[in-house]
Amino acid sequence: MRILYGTTNKGKLQAMRTALQTFDIELIGLKDIESELPSINEDGKTLLENAEIKARVYYEAFHIPVFSCDSGLYFDELEEEEQPGLHVRRINGKELTDDEMREHYAALAAKHGGRITGRYRNAIYFILDEEHHYSSMDMSIATEPFILVTQPHPKRVEGFPLDSLSVDIETGKYYYDLDVKDVSTSVDDGVRKFFSTILSEK
Repeated sequence: MRILYGTTNKGKLQAMRTALQTFDIELIGLKDIESELPSINEDGKTLLENAEIKARVYYEAFHIPVFSCDSGLYFDELEEEEQPGLHVRRINGKELTDDEMREHYAALAAKHGGRITGRYRNAIYFILDEEHHYSSMDMSIATEPFILVTQPHPKRVEGFPLDSLSVDIETGKYYYDLDVKDVSTSVDDGVRKFFSTILSEK
């Protein structure tokens, strides 16, 4: 089965391909589509609404099975009105580059003693066909809690700027210095379960 992942982010596409590599699917991204991409207004009030908006637009445009995701970042130390939430990359109306994101969140960690505890909540919306839509915002597809610090790791991965600031709570090491997991690894089992349930029905 050919499935479109509604993202232009190469890092996110590769991470999803890795998570779903045991499935009999061909996972493509928006950059693999040889036609003009539709514009999308992500004006949902929740992660799941934004994921649904994107999936519906891409399904209407390309008429193949498609899923979209949305993520929000939440910190233990911040009040609700201070949370990045839906707007991880957009600060004061500006879309930040990877470098600007590292700088912004390193400064945020500095305000809280040099470290701040975060977690990504994720939403996924999958359209198999006109009659079959599936969605989840279950905690099984949220990341484990992690620490953001002020000093970035020298490694950089395009599209994942905060990974270089992320430290594993259990070991106290940067995720980039661990062989067995990264920030998103804890999401993989939940993602696989989501797709396994859907595809086993088909």
